[in-house]
Amino acid sequence: MLTLPDNSPVYLYLPATDMRKSINSLSIMVIELLQKNPQSGHLFIFRNRKGDKLKALHYEQNCFTLWYRRLEKGKYIFPRNADGVIELDKQHFAWLLASDKYSRWDAMQQQTYENYF
Repeated sequence: MLTLPDNSPVYLYLPATDMRKSINSLSIMVIELLQKNPQSGHLFIFRNRKGDKLKALHYEQNCFTLWYRRLEKGKYIFPRNADGVIELDKQHFAWLLASDKYSRWDAMQQQTYENYF
């Protein structure tokens, strides 16, 4: 579970991002595209083209955290305008994380995993 301080802004970068990017590459994107400081303590969220994966970059004192979430079924719901970045409040962030449950009925059913290879 991802937990943040109550006053920490959350930014969602809307264009699709290559999910092979890691902390350094995403930090460069934050600086160059979002024009923000990756060490600000804000949460920066990136999505893939299909809309079933999220990566989030967060910085705490002397430590970057890279959070990755992949849906097995369904996909996240994003704004139709796929340009730029939007700031999410805590409610919108929680809604984004739960949006897969509204995009496909079968995504609400509990998934059981037996083979990870």
